[in-house]
Amino acid sequence: MKPNILALVPARGGSKSIPRKNLLLIAGKPLLAYSIEQALSSKHITRTIVSTDDQEIADVARQFSAEVPFMRPAEFAQDLSTDLDVFRHALEWLRERENYQPELVVHLRPTGPVRKVKLIDRAIEILLTNQQADSLRSVSLALQTPYKMWQIIDDTLKPILSLDDVAEPYSLPRQQLPKVYWQNGYVDIVRPRVVLEKGSMSGDDILPFVVNEPMLEIDHEDDVAKVEEALLKLDEPEGETPARYSV
Repeated sequence: MKPNILALVPARGGSKSIPRKNLLLIAGKPLLAYSIEQALSSKHITRTIVSTDDQEIADVARQFSAEVPFMRPAEFAQDLSTDLDVFRHALEWLRERENYQPELVVHLRPTGPVRKVKLIDRAIEILLTNQQADSLRSVSLALQTPYKMWQIIDDTLKPILSLDDVAEPYSLPRQQLPKVYWQNGYVDIVRPRVVLEKGSMSGDDILPFVVNEPMLEIDHEDDVAKVEEALLKLDEPEGETPARYSV
């Protein structure tokens, strides 16, 4: 039997960097629409829900065939509200009102719309076949190493990280330092029990999904042109995928 896999698209009404950002027209469509369309195009995702506190966003989400079975409470739609608040509310509402409990929840952030559906599906397949894992998180190789980063404590520089048996890792060439990865928000997947029972968005056993392509997000108006160009290129024929994954 095909597992129930929920795509949850969080899209609150407030945004400080770009007002009404989730409804911003990008290449002729609201920003929110791209994540919805990717979820609906997935061969594994069986249900697509938008969590929002905003009626206009809810209406647009429905126009693009997403479900909006509830409105997100205002206390979970503030600038400092966490993903955990949003996901726990959604999963508890669905469990209590509909007796619906998916096997996996796929987190698709509207602000990063440049995604390939086949990579979303591959990420789902990896977590489905690794039952011991709590979650999967997409990452990219970090452009800067934290082994060369500092904090200032009492007017004195202190390194953020250290290495066993290495006196001054910050003085080593970058190539000799451990590789580190940056969580990029391309696609994250979590088991509902991790959210509801562990109170976590990732749990203890997290699978890496390494994506080797440029990460584009809309945080400021200057980002719009680059994202539009990348979205148009997604529709072009391609050869080998420029991304890989690891578990």
